[in-house]
Amino acid sequence: MKIASLSEKYTPDLGGLAISAGRLGDSLAVAGHDVRLFAPTSNLPATIQQTLHSSGAHVTRFGAHKRMDDTLVNWFELIVEEHQREPFDLIHAYFLPMAGFVGTYAGKYLNIPSVVSIRGNDIERAAFDPSKFSHVMYALQNANAVTTNASILAKKANAFINREILIIPNGIDTNLFKPMERNTFLAETLDVQRKTSNVIGFVGELREKKGLTTLLSGYAHLAKKLPVSLLIVGEVREGEDKKFFDEFRKSNPEYRITITGHVPHKDLPAYYSLMDVFVHPSLRDGMPNAVLEAMACGKTVIATPVGGVLDIIEDGVNGMLMNVGDAKDLAEKAAEALSQPEKREAVGRSAREAVMSQFTLEKELQANLHIYASLGVKS
Repeated sequence: MKIASLSEKYTPDLGGLAISAGRLGDSLAVAGHDVRLFAPTSNLPATIQQTLHSSGAHVTRFGAHKRMDDTLVNWFELIVEEHQREPFDLIHAYFLPMAGFVGTYAGKYLNIPSVVSIRGNDIERAAFDPSKFSHVMYALQNANAVTTNASILAKKANAFINREILIIPNGIDTNLFKPMERNTFLAETLDVQRKTSNVIGFVGELREKKGLTTLLSGYAHLAKKLPVSLLIVGEVREGEDKKFFDEFRKSNPEYRITITGHVPHKDLPAYYSLMDVFVHPSLRDGMPNAVLEAMACGKTVIATPVGGVLDIIEDGVNGMLMNVGDAKDLAEKAAEALSQPEKREAVGRSAREAVMSQFTLEKELQANLHIYASLGVKS
């Protein structure tokens, strides 16, 4: 099977969209399928494209224009050109407004099936942007199949259009993300020491949507009760979010906050090993990869009941739920988890079991292959 995969982001771009698109592409390639992934990038001039050949998906990055419509035209023409050279059996696009629109349009133009995947912000924010709404609706109306990773996102999509939205949860590499002994060398390098304090952690690009204000305020409340440090594995988004974060640190020099900067995805398990509790206080979300990764690593996760988190966490069994935007609730839940190590370990074990039974790479792969087969595409 020859598949054209379209994504608005791809590694080393930040965010779950880049990780998820790459994960499916690599899984399909390992299963023996020919996958070509196409993604724009601001790191190349608009007239340049580069193709990286590897054991997984073949990735073509092309320079994005300042104007989105010019980028979309180039994307469409690139898919048509590649199809004429070596025909695709199917197009699978991640994210509705850009990739989904181009993938669906190219599919109809080339008379091949198209699948679009709703990931979160595309239905929760882009659909309310007048400049993107028509692209969102075109993809929803005309794609041969529409998938998403969370039941709440399917419900929101059905408020726009009455059609079947297939739910395929994210899959995690449980051989990579698994419980491991604390990486002592890394802890010393980052100055994160459990002997003097507990460690709560966050992984990803920290910004307001991911609960920046709640995380910092909740940590401040917690630090008044317990010796605790905050480990942020990733970066703070530039702009207002970074300004707020820097002002918080400057105003509270006594707090132990470590921010690592970008960490390659394959290296994340060592960072999860440093955490006593993982927190994910998002205001809205799809199905956050970081939550599943932390659970696969046997960590007690405290997260808000938004997006796909509702499909993952059973409160008090395989994780803990906190109120959205409630810093005091975050502090209370974290204090509860930190003060009960036996319960924390039991929740972590249940978290690992939940991922192993429901959120594996193989389940994600097979669910997508089943959809492709239903559209008449033979393996």
